[in-house]
Amino acid sequence: MFPRPASGRRLVTAAALLSLLGTLSTSAWAGPRDRDPAPHARAAVTRVASAAGSTTPLDGYAIQSTAKVTDSAAEVSSPGYPAAGWYPAGPRSTVLAALLADGRYPDPFHSTDQQKIPKADFEVPWWYRSDFTVADTSRRTLLDFSGVVSAADVYVNGRQAAKAADVTGAYTRHELDITTLVKSGTNTVAFRVQPNDPNKNLTMGWIDWLQPPPDRNMGIVRDVLVRRGGPVALRDAHVVTKLAVPSLATADLTVKAQARNDSGAPVTAEITGSVAGTNFTASVPLAAHETKTVTLSPADVPGLHLTSPKVWWPAGMGGQPLYDLDLTASVSGTVSDTAHESFGIRDVQAPLNSDGARQYRINGRPLLIKGGGWSPDEFLRWDPGYVADRLKYALDLGLNTIRLEGHIEPDEFFDLADRYGVLTLPGWECCDKWEGQVNGDGESGDKWTAADYPVAKASMAAEAARLRDHPSVISFLIGSDFAPDATIEKNYLDALKAADWPTPVVSAASDKSSPQLGRSGMKMTGPYDWVPPDYWYAKREGGATGFNSETSAGPDIPTLDTLRRMMTPAELDTLWKNPEAKQYHRSPSPVFGTLKIYDNALTGRYGAPTGLADYVRKAQLAQYENVRAQYEAYGRNATDADKPATGVVYWMFNSGWTSLHWQLADRFLDQGGAYFGAKKANEPLHIQYSYDNRSVVVVNNRHADAGGLTARATLFNPDGTQKYDKAVTGVTVNGDGAHGTALTLPSSVSGLSAAYLLRLTLTDADGKEVSRNVYWLSTKPDTLDWAKTDWYYTPTTAYADLKGLSSMAQVPVSATASTESSGDLSTTTVTVRTTGAGRTPSLFTDVHLVDAQGRPVLPVRWSDNEVGLWPGESVTLTATYRTADLHGSAPHVRVSGWNTPEQTVPAS
Repeated sequence: MFPRPASGRRLVTAAALLSLLGTLSTSAWAGPRDRDPAPHARAAVTRVASAAGSTTPLDGYAIQSTAKVTDSAAEVSSPGYPAAGWYPAGPRSTVLAALLADGRYPDPFHSTDQQKIPKADFEVPWWYRSDFTVADTSRRTLLDFSGVVSAADVYVNGRQAAKAADVTGAYTRHELDITTLVKSGTNTVAFRVQPNDPNKNLTMGWIDWLQPPPDRNMGIVRDVLVRRGGPVALRDAHVVTKLAVPSLATADLTVKAQARNDSGAPVTAEITGSVAGTNFTASVPLAAHETKTVTLSPADVPGLHLTSPKVWWPAGMGGQPLYDLDLTASVSGTVSDTAHESFGIRDVQAPLNSDGARQYRINGRPLLIKGGGWSPDEFLRWDPGYVADRLKYALDLGLNTIRLEGHIEPDEFFDLADRYGVLTLPGWECCDKWEGQVNGDGESGDKWTAADYPVAKASMAAEAARLRDHPSVISFLIGSDFAPDATIEKNYLDALKAADWPTPVVSAASDKSSPQLGRSGMKMTGPYDWVPPDYWYAKREGGATGFNSETSAGPDIPTLDTLRRMMTPAELDTLWKNPEAKQYHRSPSPVFGTLKIYDNALTGRYGAPTGLADYVRKAQLAQYENVRAQYEAYGRNATDADKPATGVVYWMFNSGWTSLHWQLADRFLDQGGAYFGAKKANEPLHIQYSYDNRSVVVVNNRHADAGGLTARATLFNPDGTQKYDKAVTGVTVNGDGAHGTALTLPSSVSGLSAAYLLRLTLTDADGKEVSRNVYWLSTKPDTLDWAKTDWYYTPTTAYADLKGLSSMAQVPVSATASTESSGDLSTTTVTVRTTGAGRTPSLFTDVHLVDAQGRPVLPVRWSDNEVGLWPGESVTLTATYRTADLHGSAPHVRVSGWNTPEQTVPAS
């Protein structure tokens, strides 16, 4: 994740919902159920299809600790075994996820309840057992799977099909021919899953993101498929695309697949297929047990040369069309196997610029990567609806990229990213076995043994084959904090080349080099803890230059609603009173165990909190200004001639549990200052203030130029007294992320108080406001001690004085709201208007959609939020959400602000 100091696509069936029980959607986590498991907790029997080319995922398992099973592996893996006292588990489930779904432990996301789960229970292997029926044994039957954490012995109908020494690694893919082991009727497959240790196994770990799960995610977290087929199998089907850039006028497709003869006799396979409206056929003679790669290019099939192809673009740059490849292998006129793949046509380049920074280009157009670091659920529970909600949040924030450091999600994640136009940067993780061979002194992760090299290469091969056709995937990072050595790099690159990997491969997420790839073109210079907003404008360390692969100002305190759901009253009392206190919901890391740096800054800049609500109020204000500044600085510098910014990944986009740091939206999908600060900064057409040189800049993230604009900057004291006002007309800004300076604020303004407000507005040629941005600033700057910069932050020796904001008079506002529903969605429209007689503005006015009991309705998409309103002004905001998330309640809106009394009004 960052440097340390030296010391299968499928529909979710009803049975699959077992794995989703206990998974957060938009409601509270279910509490523990005080009951014993059913005496026979076997998963539902999976009916395996007979058709050639069919793939049937196992519906689920019964699981039990080997410490409680005295029967032999042959007995456990035989049909009819009673599985008395075993627990049900979904088709993709860690051990602990299954136990949580069964109500065996209290909510691990609340307080310190996770500490009550005994780790010793997961230091022995666990059995996973599932039954499936086969009606026709004349076809070949194969077991196809990956996602075993950390390793497993595999048994079918009482006989061992594979050993744990061969089925090891979370990402390796395995295909076991079990034709001779299956019988007509009920069959049993059993996995004896070994405990996981991320420092010893090439699997998954949590570094310092959250308190690690007690079972360390041991289990089976991807589908296990039962494949049926004839003598010839089709594998590795994919399409290599070559798009003409920059014209985008043509594209060449090359279809590839492996035809494998699984029989002991020679055969001729007839391969038929279709792609992009073109049909083709090929005759492939195969000797016994021979495998051939079938390749069809435009030279073979002219229809594979496309004119006016449908080009895939990231969201906001164009559409997201996908093509389909369908293949069938037949022998003597009988279908033997089929294959299907979806893919997109796009071109990705990422050369190093003259400063050595990686600059991505999509379909010939340069793109500033504006991203966030992704976290799956802590217990690796897969909930497609929840994942879709989070990806939609990324789009709402104006982000274009999600980075996955390890924890590479199932196929459906990338299907969603393809469909929504969200770019992804997957790669291996740091700080455990994955980088154990190259880690610096004092790092976690064992050195590699001879057995680890083939596992790592097989992992790379499997993920490359799985991800290569997804147009959303624009790179693979084969290193994180450290780049691989020559041997490891060669193994990775050989696997990627064999898979026809189509996009740039990056040596590391840090500024490291590997022998073949050279420099990464990325930096990992922090910060990871609090720094002031003006930090981001310095073209050094983590500031807005180059490609920063992971960075933020650390803590992101959730809303008061969320805090009350995740912590006890005593813990909440400590949260605002004691900066030195160790915070369980921050990190197990001694570096990030407390909120001291953050809390000191909050007090130093805004004044000591007077209570929990005041602490959270100040935290939201601070997080808004800091996250906004991070994205604004990178946005402003993206087209600079000198040391431009090319990419920034907020660390992190989300958290896998209830957290106090590294999240733009919290676990429950509630939105606070960090969320709306990012949303404001990444507006398509945006006016912003520069902390370094006081310039007022317009950034145009649209493709087309923007002209006829008027930029206005007005300064106010906290009491609303206007001290400066200037408007500039005729502002024109080029597109594709260009910026233009409209004006520069004077270095001093007479009568300006220590804390003051800046209101920026941008109007179009018709006088319509297209961007508004409100800042709270100080005549006393934050002072950074750059000489004492550490790997995780730069100290601040003097704070900006924003305490005067606390003296702002209370400003009443009126709010009216109404709701319209269409299909599954509802839209609530809220108009907020200042009603006081004074001149003080309502700062940071927040509107929350709530139900009749005052609980947030989530997820929700607001047109804007946390706005500043001056006397006589009003704003109309819209909130779009699923009607079902009201749970039958009438909608209400809760309005509050920095200096606005809270009120709740009906919105029906």
